[in-house]
Amino acid sequence: MIIEFLVADLLRQPVDAIVNPANERLAHGGGVAGAIAAAAGPELSAASRAIGHCPTGGAVVTVAGELPQRAVIHAVGPVWAGGDAGEEDLLAACHRAVVARARENGLATLALPAISTGIFGFPVDRAAPVAVAALREAMAAAPGVTLARFCFLDPAVRDAYAAAAGGATPTPPPPAR
Repeated sequence: MIIEFLVADLLRQPVDAIVNPANERLAHGGGVAGAIAAAAGPELSAASRAIGHCPTGGAVVTVAGELPQRAVIHAVGPVWAGGDAGEEDLLAACHRAVVARARENGLATLALPAISTGIFGFPVDRAAPVAVAALREAMAAAPGVTLARFCFLDPAVRDAYAAAAGGATPTPPPPAR
């Protein structure tokens, strides 16, 4: 079981599935979800509409459309409401659901963003330890899921997630000459 933390483009990862930080309606708006939908094309949006709903804390799988991955796992994380509305439990459930859907669909390698930390407002310093611990626990119980690669645009977010895992942040490669 390997968990990685990179500053990298989620959409370009050579993995079986990428994780879309979805809303309950599985509607693709802006941010990461919008970028995934735009790159995947209409097949992904049609598949999401056909499913129609996923509860907060859950995850569903669709085709990847025009993306290079085999599938997209749509994970519905919680909207931050101040920390007293069960947000941490729902975020943990969401990450466990991602691994469960991967295992059920024979998807061994995953790339995922910092679910709920964007427009859903979950503070990164609170989300990172919850997400990493839940993912680690779920992967330990699902030996067929061998790699989870967190991909971030912001090095500070990557550093927070890597620190939550108890690991050092990876050293970026030297610039090309």
